Order: sequence, then C-alpha cells, then structure tokens
Amino acid sequence: MSELDLSKLPVALQTVSTRPLFVMRLDVRPIIPIGITPGVNRRIGTVPGGEFFGDRLSGTVLDGGADWQAVRSDGSTSLDVRLVLRTDDEALITMNYRGLRHGPVDVIRRMEAGEAVDAADYYFRIGPMFETADPRYDYLNRILAVGIGHRRAGGPVYSIFEML
Repeated sequence: MSELDLSKLPVALQTVSTRPLFVMRLDVRPIIPIGITPGVNRRIGTVPGGEFFGDRLSGTVLDGGADWQAVRSDGSTSLDVRLVLRTDDEALITMNYRGLRHGPVDVIRRMEAGEAVDAADYYFRIGPMFETADPRYDYLNRILAVGIGHRRAGGPVYSIFEML
C-alpha cells in the first residue's frame, strides 16, 4: 500500500500543471426543450457564434455549434458541445467538450432565469479536445485541456487551459 502514497510518487504524478490557452465567449440561442427522455431532461442550445482570445490563438466561433444538455435527476447538467473555431489567420479548428454544471438549487434557478450570479457560487467545468488540419495549430491535436465556465444570460464564458 505504501507505493500508492501520493508523497512517494514521482513529482510529475503529484500535481497537475496548466497554462492559459484562451478565453472564449459563446452566444447561445434560447434553449430548445426536448423534454423528459429515459433518464434525463434533454435540451439543446444552438450556438450562432462567439469569440476567443489567447496568446497563441484568437478568432471567432462559427455558426452551427450545439450544446446537447442533459439535466440529470440530481439537478446537475451534463454538457456535450461541438463547435468550429476560425482563427484570425483563417485556420479552422473543431472543439468538442463534455462538461458538468451544478450548484445550490436557488443559484441554478436564478442563473437559468437570466439573473447574474457569481461564478464562485456553482461548479462549471469542461474537458475540451481539438482537431485541425492546419499545421500552424497542429499542437492542438495532441493536447488535453480543461476549462472553467461562467453562465451569463446570453451564453457562457470559459477560461480554457492546456494541461501540461
């Protein structure tokens, strides 16, 4: 059992390091409520656009993305999102992520009603992955990222970090 003691593992296995990749703002049209399906309350948010800014890449989010949400019986919302990003220098990059948002019932209710709530009052995390054919951004094909989200009335804002 001692070999499983965190302090005895190599330093590289004791912590997680990240570096900022970009901040992204999404526009989301009003939610399309599908309804109660077997297991979840399904709803879909279509994404007509947005923008992202970072030291290594910046640009716009193209129309056509979607967020397939599943509101689970415990009140948390599971996200399944697919987007296409276009960088300022015209590269196309797909971004897909799964995520989870949950918090106190009153906070989530106020947020979903369009009220401003403090991002620290609820949990909103995502795990993005990327694909591109553009050699300038090939490094994105080989990284995992994490993101911290904040839901605003018009759509979410994410801080995205490359995991090192």
